[in-house]
Amino acid sequence: MTLVVVPVRYPVTAHSEATLREGIRVAEERDAELTVLHVDLYQNSGGVSRSELKRAVEGRVGRVERARFVIRRGFLVEETILEEIVAEDADVVVIGSKQAGRWRRMVQKLLSDPDIDSYLRDQLDCTVITVDGSGEVVSSVDG
Repeated sequence: MTLVVVPVRYPVTAHSEATLREGIRVAEERDAELTVLHVDLYQNSGGVSRSELKRAVEGRVGRVERARFVIRRGFLVEETILEEIVAEDADVVVIGSKQAGRWRRMVQKLLSDPDIDSYLRDQLDCTVITVDGSGEVVSSVDG
């Protein structure tokens, strides 16, 4: 079965809502399962539960069919997201443009001139879709 992963903030922001809507669209289009992922940082733990995340998401976008709501604890959002994507063997990841920018800055610390699309394509065996705050797809990279 195809799996789409959508990392989101909690409480759900307008930007996360736009990313969620695209992730839901992609999951429906591909007849895929959907994982809605929130990273609860150890250093700022909000103690959010799966049921709170589900209520918040469905309060913004309505009922979500065939979805799993996952909370992962970690020190670095980007690293924890990558670990989840790999562990779940995701086929598609839908991220917000703000998240892509954070990944870009993280990779810039490691490489002198990173091409974030190439980096993600090399690191992940899945499609990475980047969505801006209005819900427009900014880029789509097949891994």
